[in-house]
Amino acid sequence: MGMKRDYYEVLGLGRNATQEEIKKAYRRLARQYHPDMNPGNKEAAEKFKEINEAYQILSDPEKRSMYDRFGHGAFTGQAPGDYGGFGSDFDWFGDLSSGFGDIFDFFFGTGSQTRRARSAKATRGQDVKVEIALEFEEAAFGTEKEVVFERTEVCSACQGIGGKKRITCSHCGGSGEVRHTQTSFFGSIVTSRTCGYCQGRGWVPEDTCSQCRGTGKVRRERRVKVRIPAGVDNGYRLRITGEGEVGERGGSPGDLYISVKVKPHRFLERKGADLYYVLSLSYSQLVLGDEVEVPTLNGTERIHVPPLTESETVFRLRGKGLPDPHTGFRGDQIVRVKLRMPHQVSGEYRLLLEKLREMERGAPAQKNRSSGIFERLKEAFTHPEE
Repeated sequence: MGMKRDYYEVLGLGRNATQEEIKKAYRRLARQYHPDMNPGNKEAAEKFKEINEAYQILSDPEKRSMYDRFGHGAFTGQAPGDYGGFGSDFDWFGDLSSGFGDIFDFFFGTGSQTRRARSAKATRGQDVKVEIALEFEEAAFGTEKEVVFERTEVCSACQGIGGKKRITCSHCGGSGEVRHTQTSFFGSIVTSRTCGYCQGRGWVPEDTCSQCRGTGKVRRERRVKVRIPAGVDNGYRLRITGEGEVGERGGSPGDLYISVKVKPHRFLERKGADLYYVLSLSYSQLVLGDEVEVPTLNGTERIHVPPLTESETVFRLRGKGLPDPHTGFRGDQIVRVKLRMPHQVSGEYRLLLEKLREMERGAPAQKNRSSGIFERLKEAFTHPEE
């Protein structure tokens, strides 16, 4: 075997390195050359041994002091068979976290307790999503609804244990993990895995519960009354905290999300907080004007249509729209006027229209007459000729 390298050189440090610098250098190099990271690489395994040997000496103030004074010769003459001639008090693999175990315990945890806590970590339950359909008026004014859905709950028969009581897992002895030791030419490697029998809990249920079959959870129908605010629209989502699936290992339950789908109105169209209504009027109503009623969410509303109103004219009813569910601001109702064409023209109505057409054709010649075309039109509709 060749001459040993200087321990400071192995860790890439100067002789004045602090204990914190020694620890950081060791962690970095151990990660790099650990056998689990370099399977089958003999050179990496040898370097890993060398790094551990250097760390065991330099991390111990007493051993480091002896090494600084006498070098490698400070540890010669120890009992044969111990690695590196360091004697029975030096176990480069065992001294590090009880046989080093899983190297990630050294880097990221403090032993099996940390691993068990990690494997048995409480997990939040899944969220439940439900869609409900609302009538247009329900969405406009707000309502209370009973939402029915299924979710996973804690079994009431066994209180979530899965049996009569908890008993210590015989596979892991209650630790929640199972250790495996592998021996190689450079020492023993101890690794830990979550116990698959108890899923890391450290216990198993005694006498399986007939209700949940040992799972500790059951699927049940749930009914929840919720208040839907006024003014909601398609896609509105309501969140009910804690009404979702039960959590794992004592974790908090998930939430219930209710998505709203609103049915269309018979004759009102919604755009944001505003409502739109098409008002169909006859030719005479547009020309002569009229007082008409239009439907709103709060009953009918009378509006004045002035004479000579053109088709596509818009009237705005302030505050007759929908409230915003977040701010309470209320929109308007927009009334758009549209010429209503008759389905058929016959009889007296046809005669009147023909007379109107003759009057319109002769309108320029009647310029000097006291009554205009619209006055004559009004007279024609008021006193039609027989």
